[in-house]
Amino acid sequence: MNASNAAAAPGNPLAAALQSLRAAFGAAFGFGSLVNLLMLTGPLFMLQVYDRVLTSRSVPTLVALVAIAAVLYAFLGVFDFLRSRVMSRLAHGLDDALGAVTLRAWLSPRPGRSGRSDLMPVARPLNELSTLRQFFSSPAMNGLMDLPWAPLYLLVVFGLHLQLGLLAAGGALVAVGLALLTEAVTRRPLAAAAAADHRDTGFAEQSQRNLETLQAMGMVGHAVAQWRIGHDAAAADAQRASERVEWLAALSRAFRLLLQSAILGLGAYLAIRQQVSAGAIIAASIIAGRALAPIDQLIAGWRNIVRARQAHQRLRQHLDAPSAPAPVQLPNPSGAVSVRGLVKHSPAARSGDTRDGRPPILNGIHFDLAPGSGLGVIGPSACGKTTLARLLTGVWLPDAGAVRLDGATFEQWDADQIGQHIGYLPQTVELLAGTLAQNIARFDPNASDDDVIAAARLAGVHEMVLRLPEGYATPVGGGGAVLSGGQVQRVALARAVYGAPSLVVLDEPNANLDAEGDDALTEAIRRLRAAGCTVVVMAHRPSAIAAVDLILMLDEGRQTAFGPKAEVLRKVTRVASG
Repeated sequence: MNASNAAAAPGNPLAAALQSLRAAFGAAFGFGSLVNLLMLTGPLFMLQVYDRVLTSRSVPTLVALVAIAAVLYAFLGVFDFLRSRVMSRLAHGLDDALGAVTLRAWLSPRPGRSGRSDLMPVARPLNELSTLRQFFSSPAMNGLMDLPWAPLYLLVVFGLHLQLGLLAAGGALVAVGLALLTEAVTRRPLAAAAAADHRDTGFAEQSQRNLETLQAMGMVGHAVAQWRIGHDAAAADAQRASERVEWLAALSRAFRLLLQSAILGLGAYLAIRQQVSAGAIIAASIIAGRALAPIDQLIAGWRNIVRARQAHQRLRQHLDAPSAPAPVQLPNPSGAVSVRGLVKHSPAARSGDTRDGRPPILNGIHFDLAPGSGLGVIGPSACGKTTLARLLTGVWLPDAGAVRLDGATFEQWDADQIGQHIGYLPQTVELLAGTLAQNIARFDPNASDDDVIAAARLAGVHEMVLRLPEGYATPVGGGGAVLSGGQVQRVALARAVYGAPSLVVLDEPNANLDAEGDDALTEAIRRLRAAGCTVVVMAHRPSAIAAVDLILMLDEGRQTAFGPKAEVLRKVTRVASG
């Protein structure tokens, strides 16, 4: 099963992927069953040697037994190899089925309980998938697959003698009790350690992304100290759980050895009473040890089992989205925008919940834009400009009201289709690891060089790119070339206008630009509008709205003015002077 099939499967993709791998699980269990059956070769060989060869002193019998044992051990090795190979391929198949699906779900908006859609919180679902994949090829997984065969080994011991079977069964119950005790005493500290590890790892990643700021202001030491607080808490919980697992694992191993010795002692007593043979003593001890071995493996690998279980739960929640029919492929948009009664609350608050005293970020926004219009959105800081930009591009969905592009809300558009016709330049820009050409082309594998250069010329960065040593092939992001803030913003503008979009939303597009960059931005907006593209600019600096014809004024999330630029600016100037 590949990623596309997993994406198309109904319900949870994780459940669908595991369902598709049932045949592989069955094959691995079948090979494991043969391995467990062949593990009886050793004790049965010793039983025959002690009871037949030593009593009859028959060398041919010994040779025949050795030959049979060698063949059986050869098959055991083959089947053990096949089980390991199937499990490793199964783990790879799970990654192949869910890797792209998991990343896509992580990068996609999710509907909240209030009916709102916000970006997913910071998480590492790909790490959860990696944890699950590694577990499938771990010794703990083999222990789980071997555990159902423990009763068979106990039945064999019962077949040798009732008292030996009862002793082995009692030992197995004690081992199961130790496993349950391991679960009870490690559940809470392991859960706390996992939660704390997620927090301090997220803090470390955030610190790395803001390393220049930390270094410039001498915050590195403070950040390390803050990380250490969370890390020490996580390490303490993990160490406490590990110590409990360690002594329980040691106790389990010691008990298994004690049980084997006890079976030898009981077998010797029964042999003295002539109730069992000498070979049965050795065979019972080995088989009983084999019955308890999977439990030993489980206790020793308990932390990995708990981590895999938690990873499975988190990954299932991450991928557990209600299935919806695929949207109808609408005609490509012309750029007509309609906003009606738009309301958006903070992602930290539920829709309509103002008990924290905070009003909505946006409330009652209402306007229309025809294709080719240019709208400048102005207002003081924290008035809702960035939130409006996110709503106009479908990054966020409204809590009330609607944003429509050519009459359709973003829920009615196919995300991949509408995304090709929208350009977005956010306030904070970061180029992805790749070449400049790839970033401008939005990593479209079918992008032509002509389209990339056309976007760069429109954004006024073509000459700047050519001045770089490798031109459009210059690697950026992830250790590539270091560009200035203005250069990054201008490349991001080229990315926003790539492919001749119908709607372009620019959030503070000239925050890092010099006079040359301002002029290039103004010219780009004019050319976009002339081509029929609707352009929305969130601005603080007047130069950003030089090429627009409409102005929307926001104040504390409310619309205070909307109309032709000259008229609104005249009104704002009159209010300010009055």
